[in-house]
Amino acid sequence: MTLSFLFGTVGSPAGTPKKPGGSVGAVEFSRSIGLAAFELGWVQSVRVTEATCALIKGAGAMHGVALSVHAPYFINLNAGDDEWPKSRKRLMDAAHYGRLAGATDIVFHPGSYFGNDPAQVLKTALPRLKQCVADLQKDGDKVTLRPETMGKSAMLGSFEDTLAMSADIEGVQPCLDFAHLHARPGDGSVNSYDEWAEYLKLYRRKLGKSSLKHLHIHLSGIEYGPKGEKNHLPLADADLDLKALFLVLKDFGCAGRILCESPIMEEDALIMKKTWMKLSGEKE
Repeated sequence: MTLSFLFGTVGSPAGTPKKPGGSVGAVEFSRSIGLAAFELGWVQSVRVTEATCALIKGAGAMHGVALSVHAPYFINLNAGDDEWPKSRKRLMDAAHYGRLAGATDIVFHPGSYFGNDPAQVLKTALPRLKQCVADLQKDGDKVTLRPETMGKSAMLGSFEDTLAMSADIEGVQPCLDFAHLHARPGDGSVNSYDEWAEYLKLYRRKLGKSSLKHLHIHLSGIEYGPKGEKNHLPLADADLDLKALFLVLKDFGCAGRILCESPIMEEDALIMKKTWMKLSGEKE
């Protein structure tokens, strides 16, 4: 029996050895400690050669580790006309080189409202994202683009935003960061079985029941204030109700990947895996 979810880290685990090091070493190390997913943390820029991509892809295939990419932070679907080409290139490069590296999913931060009405911002963001997908398909870069749910209320990337993008554009699906969803309201809400169940009901209604089998989740503890997210925290130092969340995911028949963004990445990723196995009754 295989687990419904593959677990891993966003960025190289802290214990990755110096040799072979890099992403190849991170893939090998992840597998050696029982993690079967890995998200390449290309969060500053995409500076990777085709040769390196081939090595990463080979390592993923050899060790049975599912790969994804976290694209650079500096992407904004709501950027001004002068800035948008730079944002677009960052997303396209992450998708192109990510595919070469064996990644199936490209996670990105959608941007900022700049104080504007979310519905108006989507009128700018959706056509831009749709064109990106069309151009990637044309170039043979068939990956799933995943706008991430963001932890601050000023940011483009509410749960509803990511659903709207995904429902409107084939080849786009959310990256559900449940820590961000908990932090975004700033009042400690969105941290219970019933609240998460409502989110998953809406997800299922908008994107179809089968979409629940292909979830891409980011998870960690989180510190927040009235405006939302402040910092990612270890699970033990935060108020996120991991058990309630996992029970909801189990009851809705969810599957996919869960990537840890805690400061103690692989440690918390393994706690997540152990917790899931205990609550779900699944075994490897």
